[in-house]
Amino acid sequence: MARRKISPDESPLALKRRARRINKILAEQYPYAVAELDFRNPFELLVATVLSAQTTDVRINATTPALFARYPDARAMAEADEAELQEMLRPTGFFRAKTASVLALSNRIVDEFDGEVPGRLEDLVTLPGVGRKTANVVLANAFGVPGISVDTHFGRLARRFGWTDATDAVKVEFDVAELFEPKDWTMVSHRVIFHGRRICHARKPACGVCPVAALCPSFGEGEVDPDKAAKLLKYELAPGREELLARMRAGESRAELRAAGFKLDA
Repeated sequence: MARRKISPDESPLALKRRARRINKILAEQYPYAVAELDFRNPFELLVATVLSAQTTDVRINATTPALFARYPDARAMAEADEAELQEMLRPTGFFRAKTASVLALSNRIVDEFDGEVPGRLEDLVTLPGVGRKTANVVLANAFGVPGISVDTHFGRLARRFGWTDATDAVKVEFDVAELFEPKDWTMVSHRVIFHGRRICHARKPACGVCPVAALCPSFGEGEVDPDKAAKLLKYELAPGREELLARMRAGESRAELRAAGFKLDA
């Protein structure tokens, strides 16, 4: 099946309308989309997001319960024994660098922000190991400040959708922000990232079962046969996980699903 083409003369208004139609369809596909890192407060989300570099949210969610039980806030983390912290973070990969970042940002929070994670982007990005992506994740999900979080999934899909041709994360953020109302930025981020993890994979997207295929100029980059594409689905959309999907659609929380014995990995 040939790749669908979007007119190179697509007007800014037509692009905005197409982007919003994609978002509407993704909202129907993933009504349960949320930040997939577990957290109870801004500090936990900040640390978890820093730790999530070069690994999966599933791995971080397996690591942080013990981490935050031992070091529940910035003051406790700032006083952590470096060797002990390294051992706790070893499963996340690049654990020495991550230990240094977590210790440094915790000390900065204690010294400059009285132990509380700041709620402004311009302050967050001054913390060691914190860039715009991490800052936007924290602001959007812990402080309720709308923001677009550009991770590798979001950037890849934004380009495949034709929302931007930029590879720089900040440029992607600004280009996509122009297409949506600010109130929608956070949920657009969640939905696009969900879609990238479940259907629109980096190496072999499952084009044949993609709900936004008709609106995607990159249709055909992956498997277009519906039966073959269905085998590429991951997480709750994967074959054999219908009960998990039904319970997620019914509104059960991630904690409730884990307690019921469901694994939330790919």
